[in-house]
Formats: sequence, C-alpha cells, structure tokens
Amino acid sequence: METAAQGILTRDEMESRRLLAAQDLQLGSRQSEVARKYGVSRTTASRWHRSLRRKGVEALRKRRAPGRPCRLTGEQRDGVIELYNAGPRAAGFDTDRWTTMRFADAISTRFGIRYDPDHVGRIMHRLGLRERKQNRRPRGVITLPAPIEALPETKISVA
Repeated sequence: METAAQGILTRDEMESRRLLAAQDLQLGSRQSEVARKYGVSRTTASRWHRSLRRKGVEALRKRRAPGRPCRLTGEQRDGVIELYNAGPRAAGFDTDRWTTMRFADAISTRFGIRYDPDHVGRIMHRLGLRERKQNRRPRGVITLPAPIEALPETKISVA
C-alpha cells in the first residue's frame, strides 16, 4: 500500500492499513513517515504506535462496533421480515405501500417495541428489505441554470 486511496474504507481495509502500519513501525519507520504513507494524521500514527507498544498487534485489530444492542430478538427479527413480506394490508393499512412510519407502527403493534421511523428505515435496510435511496445528485454539487440564449441584436436610433 504505497499511498492511501481516496474514499471511504471498509472496516477490513482499515484493519489491514493499521496492521501494515504496525509492521512499518516495528521495522523502525518514523510515525510521520507512516502517517504520510497511509494517508492518516500524525496523531493517528502516534496513537497506533502507542497501542502497538502497550498492547501489541492485537490492539490494532478491528473490534465489534460499539452501540446499543438491538431491542428485537432473533425470533422477532424473523417476525419483522415476515411482517414486511405479508404487506401493509395484512397489518391493517389500506394501501400496499410500506412507509417507515407505517412499518414502525406495525412493529410497535406486533412486538410492543417503538422505533423512530428513521431508525426503522435503517432496520429495513439492514434486514435487506429495501435499498437505500441514493441522493439525486452528489452532495456539494451545485446545479447551474441553463445558459440564457443570446438576445437578438437591436439597433437603437438616436433622433
């Protein structure tokens, strides 16, 4: 890995980068060289070096991401998938389209667990029930209006 590629890295790629950096640090590379080579700040390279010295290579391996555990059990998650596949009409709604608000209400009714509709969208995505919507245009891109047609030349006569 000569230089870090621009963009977002997966957890596996980040772990790989840390372990490669650890090898370089163990072989005597300076923290500033490691930072430059792997496209990270000197502070990050210093933190990696400190972890490596104190706890060894295992400290640089990926760990389970922290966060609140899911309130749904595995059996309930299966039930959520069944609920989704049965459709909104089966859950008492009068149309065939799930919205995150409706799905949150259906989960609450069936399992007694209340979720914010935004979070229900993430649950649906995680369970493979829907694709995430892509923005219509990338962030930071400004759409300019179409150019104005050239005005016809007019002659002004001075009397």
